[in-house]
Amino acid sequence: MITSDAGLSVGLQVWRIEKFHVKPWPKDRVGSFYDGDSYIILHTYKKTPEVESFSYDLHFWLGANTSQDEAGTAAYKTVELDDHMQGKPVQFREVQGFESPRFLSYFPRFICLRGGVDTGFQHVAEPPPLDIMKLYRVKLSKVGGGRSHLVVREVPAEASSLIAGDVYVLDKGTKIWQFNTKASAGQEKFKAAEFVQSIVSERQSQCDLTVYDEGGSGAGVFLSEFGEGTTLLHPEATEQVSGAHPTLHKISDSSGEVTFESVSPPTQASLSSADAFILDHSTDMVHPAIYLWLGEHASLTERRLAPQYAQNYLYDKKQKDGRVRVAIPIVKIEEGNESEDFLNALTIYERV
Repeated sequence: MITSDAGLSVGLQVWRIEKFHVKPWPKDRVGSFYDGDSYIILHTYKKTPEVESFSYDLHFWLGANTSQDEAGTAAYKTVELDDHMQGKPVQFREVQGFESPRFLSYFPRFICLRGGVDTGFQHVAEPPPLDIMKLYRVKLSKVGGGRSHLVVREVPAEASSLIAGDVYVLDKGTKIWQFNTKASAGQEKFKAAEFVQSIVSERQSQCDLTVYDEGGSGAGVFLSEFGEGTTLLHPEATEQVSGAHPTLHKISDSSGEVTFESVSPPTQASLSSADAFILDHSTDMVHPAIYLWLGEHASLTERRLAPQYAQNYLYDKKQKDGRVRVAIPIVKIEEGNESEDFLNALTIYERV
């Protein structure tokens, strides 16, 4: 079990997987993640100030370089915590680089660094060695209500990481350089400067800060750090998929064998408390997700196999349609604890 105080008060609790064990993540590091690790995050909140009961969002986050064992442990321990909380949390699978807006909204500053528990790591604010060269890409992520959250990702310190439209921070130990590309937003530049200043302050001003603007004086100095003739790459236009309705699929063992079949129309009336369902809303441009809905009276077999069916469904869909990402969140929901996003997806068919 993770901890006995999980979900007892409003707030955010984070744990990291360390050699098959679940360890609390220090509060002063909440918002910082390492790409070699897996984490469990519990968000406890009240839907309205007047209600006494809590609601829960339960996520497990998988770094791009986390081990299969760590990822498996995170998934298993998330299910264990969900069971301990009597299935009340809405469960989310998050993958580095494809985090859901809901997940990012928890952190005023989301930072993804390279390294992890198996490789050892140095906190970004610790006095640095003189020969380091770390590159951070800085972006703003807009979530519900129009709020902007800072997202900082450590990327390989090489020319192929430099993309037009973003802000970059190059950490050379005693020197920190901020590079603003022409297409970067003003607020991104401001927030990046705050991030850089926090590093300088925490290092007790033992490093010098220089800011470069693309096309401005000295910009070539920054780019030359990544090799002669380095230029910014232009982001490839991502193909937008629009106008596609959600699709609904039922997982049932009522016949004595587990079957997987499409159900139409994809509405709330098509759900049955005796079965498990997969609602595919992966084409949504704002909140893409695969929802796994478990009916109150779904059998143990259906409950046990449903996550596997959801994962296999997503991989099969990827093979058939290369535009679909396997990193799309898989959201597990128990009947009676439906999220607003899930319920909205079920009404799309009736609204068009």
